[in-house]
Amino acid sequence: MDEKQLVKEIKRLKKEKNAIILVHNYQRPEIYQVADLLGDSLELAKKAAETDKDTIVFCGVHFMAETAKLLNPSKKVLLPEINAGCPMADMVKPEDVARMRKEHPKAVVACYINTTAETKALCDICVTSANAVDVINSLDADEVIFVPDMNLGNYVQKFTKKKMIPFQGYCHVHHSFDEEKLKLAKEKYPKAVVIAHPECPEFILKHADEIRSTSGMITAARDSDAQEFLIATELGMIERLKLEVPEKTFYSAGAIRVCPNMKKTFLESVYKALRDDQYEIEVPEAIATKAVECVNRMMKVK
Repeated sequence: MDEKQLVKEIKRLKKEKNAIILVHNYQRPEIYQVADLLGDSLELAKKAAETDKDTIVFCGVHFMAETAKLLNPSKKVLLPEINAGCPMADMVKPEDVARMRKEHPKAVVACYINTTAETKALCDICVTSANAVDVINSLDADEVIFVPDMNLGNYVQKFTKKKMIPFQGYCHVHHSFDEEKLKLAKEKYPKAVVIAHPECPEFILKHADEIRSTSGMITAARDSDAQEFLIATELGMIERLKLEVPEKTFYSAGAIRVCPNMKKTFLESVYKALRDDQYEIEVPEAIATKAVECVNRMMKVK
């Protein structure tokens, strides 16, 4: 089938199976066409928690579909590409959390949503890039172990009196940003506003006019008087911004790679997921019971 036929079939199957399709901002632009919601991790987690549909098709990576399953244990959750993983989520192991707890016995353990359910089950509370500062400041603790993203942990440290103890993990896409390329881009587009994701290292964040989650970037661009923007996050976000704010112009702030896992999902993948109920995500009950508490604590923070 061509693209038009695939979109038509996906929408037909979605209705037939009482399904909702959740799509992360980093997905391929053609996937946007079939989305019931396009968003960042926080938006998608909230939508997953609220949906009354029987089936959730999650166009993202494994931990996102896993989180949707935690919030909807009785619903069918499908990940169109089962090998769409997250290297950062895989960097932290259960033994790492145990070791850090032993080293810092008075600390609360917070995890980025970019973690496996197994890791979430060992942590006290979850955060996303959109709510990390608010969640950390809500904690009744002076020390916070933060896994796995050291860049997000270091960013939060600027806005809290709590001592952040970050694990040394990172997103390979954001960590690869080149400061010299960003400087050259700023010289080329001197009127451009720089919007960066907090997963970027400090040498990139120090050049940013705005530091936002992916969906926060859309709001910032829409509300700004500027007409040009340099975007420091996964390259595909530029397509999302062009879709939402078409009257403005967006350039990369020096990205040297895309997230290959986010780009594994094609329209055909979504079609097969709905047609064949593939690939269904399951989380063992012993892990799910504890992991969902970690996520729910985050959801209760205003």
